[in-house]
Amino acid sequence: MPAPVVIIGTGLAGYNLAREFRKLDADTPLLLITADDGRSYSKPMLSTGYGKNKDADGLSMASPGAMAEQLNAEIRTHTRISGIDPGHQRLWIGEESVAYRDLILAWGAQTVKVPVPGDASELIFPINDLEDYARFRAAAAGKRRVLVLGVGLIGCEFANDMACGGYEIELVAPCEQIMPTLLPPAPAKAVQTALEALGVRFHLGPVLNRLERTEQGLAAHLSDGRVIACDLVVSAIGLRPRTDLAAAAGLEVNRGVVVDRELRTSHANIYALGDCAEVDGLNLLYVMPLMTCARALAQTLAGNPTAVKYGPMPVTVKTPACPLVVSPVPHGLQGQWSVEGEGADIKALCRDANGALLGYALTGGAVLEKLALNKQLPALLA
Repeated sequence: MPAPVVIIGTGLAGYNLAREFRKLDADTPLLLITADDGRSYSKPMLSTGYGKNKDADGLSMASPGAMAEQLNAEIRTHTRISGIDPGHQRLWIGEESVAYRDLILAWGAQTVKVPVPGDASELIFPINDLEDYARFRAAAAGKRRVLVLGVGLIGCEFANDMACGGYEIELVAPCEQIMPTLLPPAPAKAVQTALEALGVRFHLGPVLNRLERTEQGLAAHLSDGRVIACDLVVSAIGLRPRTDLAAAAGLEVNRGVVVDRELRTSHANIYALGDCAEVDGLNLLYVMPLMTCARALAQTLAGNPTAVKYGPMPVTVKTPACPLVVSPVPHGLQGQWSVEGEGADIKALCRDANGALLGYALTGGAVLEKLALNKQLPALLA
């Protein structure tokens, strides 16, 4: 039997690549390996579960058995790769050797963890996959007060979602505004004001110094001296592409696993896509580039080498209290921001010295202008 195409990871990247590949090649052996339970789900939906009143089972779209049948593939769950041997085209699962024709790294990114002194660190929950979400929902049952660390995209999405689910939400982050790497001040203020109208409270500037148990729950001690009473803590302080196994195998890594426009790593027959991949210098932790990469890589694996092309890649942020769409200014480009509108309806545009549109941030009713603006944006990878 010929060696299979092996995909490590069954998130959006892994499963979508497998689907696209099967459209082109129904017969080549296909093996997917995952450290989690292998259920198919959409990771962006993790920050909509409370608003939709869905537990982890409700967010799951298919079991691993159903996916294996749909993809004509073998799926190994709760399985961790211990090493990769590019020279012999095999990987290791403990003492077991698994040969591959092509190996695709789709193992995503891991949550950034910062040690917090105190006796309650196990009550700090990252929510990066379906199993994380299930653990948090179980711990949050019957509780009401949640402290969220981080006011980036994920922190604000979780705050909106859990506030709609009836929780009292406090956010803490050492910055002057929400989503500081994504938004200029005006749209950031519009979204913050809308979240505050839901009852969300912001503590911008301090960090969490210590978390301790009390008779009533937890006491979160901030660096500015304030103490916040809460029951649970959600950590949403960022993601870091998983690169350790790739680096140990001798593959080139930078912020992510370095790949070219065909998603090929520094070693033949090994590819990467999704949150773990750095594509021609770009590491974009969003769904649209992931789907673009899945379609291109499926073609390459089926014998039709295809380079990835990124058009504009706007990001829709799931803060229904104040709808938000942002197209970040491409790295290395400089421009001036202009702001129109008031209240919740803000249109912020960034243009270069020649007046060309580089990026935008739209809130409230202004999001209706996104399609027209997208036509003016530069491609990220032409």
